[in-house]
Amino acid sequence: MSILKRVPTYWLYQLFGWGMFILTNTFFAYTYDRFDEMFGYRLLVYLGLGFFLSHVMRSVIHWSNILIKPVKQQIFGFIFITILFAIIVGVSEAFLLQYFDLLRTAPKGWNDLTKLTLTFAFDSFVYLFIWNCIYYIYHYIEKNRRQQVDTLKLEALVKELELKTIKSHINPHFIFNALNSVRALIDENPGRARTAITELSNILRSSMQAEKSETVPFERELNIVKDYLALEHIRFEDRLKIEYEVDEDTLDQPVPPMMLQTLVENAIKHGISKQVSGGTVKIISDFKDNHHELVVQNTGYLNGAYNADGFGLTSTQNRLQLLFGEKANFSIREINGNMVEAKVELPVLLAV
Repeated sequence: MSILKRVPTYWLYQLFGWGMFILTNTFFAYTYDRFDEMFGYRLLVYLGLGFFLSHVMRSVIHWSNILIKPVKQQIFGFIFITILFAIIVGVSEAFLLQYFDLLRTAPKGWNDLTKLTLTFAFDSFVYLFIWNCIYYIYHYIEKNRRQQVDTLKLEALVKELELKTIKSHINPHFIFNALNSVRALIDENPGRARTAITELSNILRSSMQAEKSETVPFERELNIVKDYLALEHIRFEDRLKIEYEVDEDTLDQPVPPMMLQTLVENAIKHGISKQVSGGTVKIISDFKDNHHELVVQNTGYLNGAYNADGFGLTSTQNRLQLLFGEKANFSIREINGNMVEAKVELPVLLAV
């Protein structure tokens, strides 16, 4: 049993399926008196071609990505590949059986050989059609199971975000600093103080609603980040420089809520606040290589300051994986000697 557990499921199914093929053909050969001295050799040819070419067919299915295409294209591809390989198997059987003189009755002329080849191709189509049906059904069930598991994981992560969003995205230190800044502005600049209160209210409201949507338009997320940076600018004053390089065409692209704010907060906490002379936070949003590329750059150094196990960066990676799978990517690195760059690559999607 321990040996079987180490064998991939696919090969177990292959061995079982073609083993049943041998038993079935042997049974009918005995039943209908078709068993002769060449039967074993013919069966070996059938088995070898079926086992080998069905595996090649599987490779073609993977190479063409049929399993992830729309249903109509899957059906068309399913039929086309089955017919194609049935013809290949039929021609190969006719050639090998005639070459090794294993046919019960040798074909007399081109017409007999053509009929024989078509008969082999039809028989092969039946076997390969059954093989493909089982293969597609298996992957359809597996795909649904994985989607259900991913949905449950995403729901669990959203619940976790409900509890941690205030602490992680809008931490008490930020709220405390923001309120102190507003208090200082009340007498000095009442108008700016009112604006700052509105900005803080927008941030808190967005944070509280973060769990209600899987994605939001990038423009909404960017506006929240602008409010956040405006409040931080009151605290840091000239020590904080903010730059935006945003392609307007990306504003309607969906992004996970509070994701950009998390990256910007990390840039402030681990970058700007550690620099005596402050520095720059730059936000870039553009299309690149069929992706929506979202970049946050800040003055500073990695030096182990960014903890990959921290909730902010870990939640970013987990959410991207669950929402977009392998179509999204997150990375953080040091560039130009004194800058840290956090980059998120998202698939280009329709506006939400």
